[in-house]
Amino acid sequence: MAIPCPVCEAAIDVDEDELDEGDSLTCDECGADLQVASLDPLELESLDEEEEDEEDEEDEDDFDEDEDEEDEDDDEDDDWK
Repeated sequence: MAIPCPVCEAAIDVDEDELDEGDSLTCDECGADLQVASLDPLELESLDEEEEDEEDEEDEDDFDEDEDEEDEDDDEDDDWK
């Protein structure tokens, strides 16, 4: 069976019976690291996009921590007044 690469749309030949959800594949055309997202229907997702999403979430978490530190600094400033 052939399934399109989610990155470059090239046909990737896979044996559906030998795949499990979470298995990793590499696209021969573009070299993207892929993962089986679901088996019914068979769907692939790019691991590169997943890593970018995780990095974005980490960046958001870092931003929230900075805000908390600023709030603590404001409280300390109030003590000086």
